[in-house]
Amino acid sequence: MLTDPQAYRPEVALLTLGNTFYDAVCAADFPETQVRFRNDRAAAEVGLDGLSDAEWVAHFGRFAPLTGTLPEPLALRYHGHQFRVYNPEIGDGRGFTFAQLRDDRGRLLDLGTKGSGQTPWSRFGDGRLTLKGGVREVLASEMLEALNVPTSRSFSLLETGEALERGDEPSPTRSAVLVRMSHGHIRIGTFQRLAYERDEAGMRALVRYVLANLYGEDGDDPVRLLDLVVQRTAVLAARYMAAGFVHGVLNSDNINVTGESFDYGPWRFAPTWDPGFVAAYFDHAGLYSFGRQPEAIHWDAMQLAVSLRLIAPAAPMIALLEGFGDHYGRAITDALLWRLGRVPIDADTDRALVQSLERALRSSGVGIDRFFFDGFAQELPEGYGDAWDETRAAIAPYAHRTDRSHAFWSGEPCAMLIDEVEAIWAGIADADDWSAFDAKVAAVRAFGKALD
Repeated sequence: MLTDPQAYRPEVALLTLGNTFYDAVCAADFPETQVRFRNDRAAAEVGLDGLSDAEWVAHFGRFAPLTGTLPEPLALRYHGHQFRVYNPEIGDGRGFTFAQLRDDRGRLLDLGTKGSGQTPWSRFGDGRLTLKGGVREVLASEMLEALNVPTSRSFSLLETGEALERGDEPSPTRSAVLVRMSHGHIRIGTFQRLAYERDEAGMRALVRYVLANLYGEDGDDPVRLLDLVVQRTAVLAARYMAAGFVHGVLNSDNINVTGESFDYGPWRFAPTWDPGFVAAYFDHAGLYSFGRQPEAIHWDAMQLAVSLRLIAPAAPMIALLEGFGDHYGRAITDALLWRLGRVPIDADTDRALVQSLERALRSSGVGIDRFFFDGFAQELPEGYGDAWDETRAAIAPYAHRTDRSHAFWSGEPCAMLIDEVEAIWAGIADADDWSAFDAKVAAVRAFGKALD
């Protein structure tokens, strides 16, 4: 039941693209549907927080259509570069978009799935998600939201009662279906498919759709779209770095054209400022290592420009791509100062501080979470060592952005390092104990509130 029907604003914008952009599919019929996580904070923004648990399961486990929005689930079609190798055989292989809604700010949001069953794009996969994968995605998205990274939000996680076989973790393992709320699911790879198929009409329609529905702008100018995407993805890259986050798989089909991060598989938070730190065990060359993420995201933005060449001239797009570094430079300065809780002074002074603290973090081995916790809550401890003398002097003139008396800052840093993530999962796997998971979500939300 909707507690506030006026807050519920369904949409069907995706249908305006036509059925060449997606395939109608059916959700898997799961043997069980047990609610493990429901994000009532996010649900309140789209008028769905009043659903009972039974209604929640009906919509987010059995995928009964929500009133007024998409009448059936749609698996989106796209291509993409995967570790720089082009793949035209991909698309939504274990997920679909099944609803579109407006939030309390008027933004168009998609409700999409992960682990909801096979689609025409599943290839040899079973279309399922492990429960561990679902738990990890909730933890990643909650932490990124707290750290001011533009991210999809884990909306629902239901355990589904199947025993899954996986080659990279102990099997059989428990299964789940995840629902994420995202500002669109249009990827750079969505444009790549149209370029590959030489579909000019489809490309123009997609440009119009994205500008109108995801950026709130009229027209169908592909150069303008690239400009917006370059700016947004530069911000995403910068905030990944300030968060110490490593996505792990920054393929062009994993880059949303709104600059919103999503799809958390082998992610990690880096313990120290180590540019070579990788999240994915299969990333042997370090293509998507911590320090190479801005490069990787810029490369993906280049693939959007290559695709848009189908309907746009090269020269203005080359100029926009060359501006990525400047956008990133401003964004990383803003992101690091935000996490430190400091008020910017001017571009040159701010840039000098950022360069100083990056050098100190890299050379000293001080933990990322430790440094930002101390830097926000107090002056830098003397115990950091001589490597921090320059940074300590550089940060001294900066005023604090917010009150530091919040009780949160009297404790210890809130982090999401792999050992804790594994310990949270071990409690669930060994004893079906969700207390550490629930406590961590609560702690992360308190952390985000304290940072504001």
